[in-house]
Amino acid sequence: MQRVFIYPLGMAVLAVLAACVMPGREAASVPTGAQDFAEHCVACHGVSGKGDGEAAAGLAKKPADLTQLSAKNGGVFPGTRVMAQIWGYTGRDAGRVMPEFKELLESETVLFDGGDGIETPTPLRLVQLAEYVKGLQE
Repeated sequence: MQRVFIYPLGMAVLAVLAACVMPGREAASVPTGAQDFAEHCVACHGVSGKGDGEAAAGLAKKPADLTQLSAKNGGVFPGTRVMAQIWGYTGRDAGRVMPEFKELLESETVLFDGGDGIETPTPLRLVQLAEYVKGLQE
């Protein structure tokens, strides 16, 4: 007798849950690293990443040449440091001009190994942007 009651109840619960799924809705599209670079970085760092963007001339401190990060780090791309700088985690000093990009932190997280063998949950958009910058290295 108990089975007779549980089966219809289970089916009713499944029907309610199925009704909650909204057909035609797709997951929000996550911008690529290139798209985030174009939106957040090009104005100061320039399309090529050399620090020659249109807004660079009006800044008190010249933006970093992102194409030389590996060269200045013994040939190794400093991915974790780059992400910390973008995030603003490196701290706020009086000379810092670069804004924090909170929206990059609001994406899903992925496991990222910054080179120390430790996989750390890191916002996907932050990883994608760092990987894009890594691709700019000369």
